[in-house]
Amino acid sequence: MRTLAVSCCVLALAGCVTTHPTAPARDWETRVQDLQKAGTWQLDGRAAVAVGTQGWQATLDWRERSGSAELHLAGPLGVGAQVITQTAGGLAINGAPASEAALAQLQERLGFDLPIDNLRYWLLGVPDPRLEFELQRNEQNRAQHLSQAGWSIDFDRYLSVAGDVLPGRVVLSRDQVRVRIVADHWKLGP
Repeated sequence: MRTLAVSCCVLALAGCVTTHPTAPARDWETRVQDLQKAGTWQLDGRAAVAVGTQGWQATLDWRERSGSAELHLAGPLGVGAQVITQTAGGLAINGAPASEAALAQLQERLGFDLPIDNLRYWLLGVPDPRLEFELQRNEQNRAQHLSQAGWSIDFDRYLSVAGDVLPGRVVLSRDQVRVRIVADHWKLGP
């Protein structure tokens, strides 16, 4: 009888225990901060873009190193290849000197306003820390849907990368523009 009473007390006390949703949030916050500060990484993959009724596909290779980024886009057999470089000095296309006109040229060539400043973060599955955002996470405490800078970003697949998990597929949408990026290979660090 005494054992039954003790068991009932233990069960009653266990029912009073509250869970702390802040523990996963701290893990999320730490992870987000680490990824937002990641200085060296690379992504090799593919991009498919639809702008209204027009569309195109390309290979995509993004290299991020110490505050500078280099993005290679190329259609089938290298057709329409673009090399976009972003440094503290500005944006440059295909080896030309960095200039303010480069962004307008890039937008014209792509057919839409590429959010290149934000994309660096979104590819890693985190929001740009400089802007307001709305975020929904999945059961694994990873980004599932992000709304930021007028874009809707969905993360519907993740890949294991060097002890972490990074987006394997990212879909960006805004107005008549839809961009799907599929990662074939990730590398974190030098």
